[in-house]
Amino acid sequence: MRKTGIVLGAVLGMALASGCGNVIQSLRARDHINKGVNAFKNAAYPQAIDNFKEAVRLDPTLINARLYLATAYMSQYVPGAESEENQRNADAATKGFMDVLERDANNQLAIESLGSLCFNQKKLEEAKQWYLKLLEINNKKKEAFYTVGVINWTKSYQPRMEVRAKIGMKPEDPGPIKDKKAREELKTLNEPVVKEGIDMLEKALAIDPAYDDAMAYLNLMYREQADIADTVEENKSLLEKADHWVQKTLETKKKKTEGTATTTKSS
Repeated sequence: MRKTGIVLGAVLGMALASGCGNVIQSLRARDHINKGVNAFKNAAYPQAIDNFKEAVRLDPTLINARLYLATAYMSQYVPGAESEENQRNADAATKGFMDVLERDANNQLAIESLGSLCFNQKKLEEAKQWYLKLLEINNKKKEAFYTVGVINWTKSYQPRMEVRAKIGMKPEDPGPIKDKKAREELKTLNEPVVKEGIDMLEKALAIDPAYDDAMAYLNLMYREQADIADTVEENKSLLEKADHWVQKTLETKKKKTEGTATTTKSS
């Protein structure tokens, strides 16, 4: 009995020591997170990264430490810059957010960040899939609806400009596209993209009726639709809708500016 008691006591002591060690590790990890956040706020990204890496090493279960680490890498990424260091930052950010999703598959911040990162790298289809995934989890995310709309406009605009140039139409020439065959081919390509884009932007506005950025892109989407219209009358009708959203955008921006000025005066 005495020997058993000694063994049990030793095991208990080891368990307590291990538990205490885990607590200390966790506290140290959180201290490094706080230091990393302070460095991040001061744009000292390398210092922030070092602290977040150490936090992850000390406590691999801390999702926030992984999120902060990936975000610090993403903050150093400069869209359009082609240096190797810039690409390394993008790759490290992508890996970091994917690490988060391996542990929390529905982490909205990681998904949205991946969408933003892909968008800034001009990986439009990948970006769109991330934003659609985000909407499966949170269908009240107006920015996700808006960004899908922007992506769809981007995907439809370039082919339309190429067709216009090919048949000798200038960007400012009135539509619809004159060459029937070219117009029908473009319509087959662009119409589903444009309709989905309009639907996404309307959903963004349903969530926030004062979302002037979404209004501005609705205007652009209707202009895309107008150029592939079958008749001049349909073209004019769609351009009227586009003009309506131009006016609505201007009115909304003016109200917001006036509201800001009033708030500033009263404070």
